[in-house]
Amino acid sequence: MPDAGPIAVLPHRPLTVGELLDSAVLLLREQARVLVPIAFVLAAAEQFLVLQPLRLAAGTVPPIWWLSDGSFAAYWVLLTTGATAEAMIIALLGNPAARAGAAALLGRTARPGEVLRRAGGRWGATVLFALVVGGLMGVAAFCGPVWFVGAALLGAVAPALVVDRVSLPRVLPRATELATRSGMRAGMIRLLGYTGWWILRVGLASGVILGLSQLGLVDSRWALPVALLVWAAVNSIAYPALACLDAVLHLETRIRTEGLDILLARTPAGTPEPVVLAADR
Repeated sequence: MPDAGPIAVLPHRPLTVGELLDSAVLLLREQARVLVPIAFVLAAAEQFLVLQPLRLAAGTVPPIWWLSDGSFAAYWVLLTTGATAEAMIIALLGNPAARAGAAALLGRTARPGEVLRRAGGRWGATVLFALVVGGLMGVAAFCGPVWFVGAALLGAVAPALVVDRVSLPRVLPRATELATRSGMRAGMIRLLGYTGWWILRVGLASGVILGLSQLGLVDSRWALPVALLVWAAVNSIAYPALACLDAVLHLETRIRTEGLDILLARTPAGTPEPVVLAADR
């Protein structure tokens, strides 16, 4: 794979914001057959099992689930729970996305079995930190604007764990350190990416649901399940896209601030990939 040019998923150079967003989409396209089905299962469980009971309690109405005539306290719990579940799903998807991003940086496409295999994947630690990230984001969301701080700082948790292979006590400090470098560049780009995908999924999901209703293509008995499935389908693209953004943003930050591209150029051929990319070399 060339070090520059439009077809490179991760060129060996610092990238502009637009190039980073493009790289995330290219990585998602490359790994869609792995990431999207997993994301759909997780997003469907989120919609049907976690959020829908809380939506009923809060008195919200589809397709955007704004507060209608229910309790604001119940609605705030709904928002907090949604932020928790969303953060956990993105963190879980961050494991295969980060492994695929590392392979792309080294000039190859990771196979499905490679990004999902248990050996060396640190899956147990990934689940643990997904719970930690979900809990932190839930608390941050409960405090309102603090959510933006959490979202900016915690994107590199999965890549720090899987790519950098730092020890467990160092994962959160490593993630926040990278997010705040260069005037918090990585953290702000992550917020930009999240905002863009939030607008896109709200517009797409609400448009599809309202369109189906206006055209009379969905019976009233099936309106709610269809709405939940549409949201799950939209999130099954958005969640892995955000995980891929976290992966490429993490690696690009290391290129920009740690000279990872120079390190790769000086690494002897045949060196194992985990050793090449580990932050503790």
